[in-house]
Amino acid sequence: MKDLSSKWIKVSEPFPHILLIELARFWKAYGALFEDISEGTSDVRAVILSSAFPEIFSAGLDSTQFCTVLEAGEIAKATADADPESTDAARIALDFQKQIKPFQEAITAPERCLCPVIAAVHGMVVGLGVDIISACDIRYVASNTQFTIKEIDIGLAADMGTLAYLPKITGNMSFIREMAYTTQWFSASKAEQVGLVSKVVEGGKDEVVAAALELAKLIATKSPIAVTGTKRLLSHARDHSVAENLEYTKLWNSAMLQTQDMMETLTSTKAKRPGKFLTLNFKYGKSKL
Repeated sequence: MKDLSSKWIKVSEPFPHILLIELARFWKAYGALFEDISEGTSDVRAVILSSAFPEIFSAGLDSTQFCTVLEAGEIAKATADADPESTDAARIALDFQKQIKPFQEAITAPERCLCPVIAAVHGMVVGLGVDIISACDIRYVASNTQFTIKEIDIGLAADMGTLAYLPKITGNMSFIREMAYTTQWFSASKAEQVGLVSKVVEGGKDEVVAAALELAKLIATKSPIAVTGTKRLLSHARDHSVAENLEYTKLWNSAMLQTQDMMETLTSTKAKRPGKFLTLNFKYGKSKL
């Protein structure tokens, strides 16, 4: 497998078919990484997302850095120009949208990834960190994890996914509004109680990553076609009616039921051996079992 690591992102393969991503800092390369995983020829069946730091998952966006970006950015420059077009509020807003969109697309990249992405979370999860984990399929957290939706404290509404995902993930609009309006911290046990996470693991980073790896190993034994289809259909169900999802599922499975994976699953189960599946991304039929 080619080296997918970059300056702020370390990528390793702790077990066959499984990638471990450790973030030191969020950057747009994060989105490109997931595109590489989905579009490349490597046989990746599950991804674990963690932090490069032993004590925190994400410190969020520093308010001083945020002010510096605004003062040094194109928006501040434009408003200082004499050109009337560069001080027009509507045009400035459109420019802001251009700046925000690439970051939104990077944050939501795990949702578009063909294989499941498991967030292994520990320590402090601040602002942007909540955005990042919200776009993952599954969230495991260490017992020492603390969360805060922090954006209001720097004068803005969260715009990278938290407000879009959390009401649908938790089904508890009252709780999400309270946390978002007040920026209060909430615990791992509270996150489990409201459905934000599926498991709380005693310990810290090492323990939660180990638990996520065991889950990833189990997922990696399954048909990649069945897993990616299930991921796609669940995401569709979240945003559509039952009738719409059943129609979509009918169309999806009319193609996917033709997969070799069904026969291989039946054969391997009968023989009591692990299944041997093709990669999802093979070139011109040359992928090997």
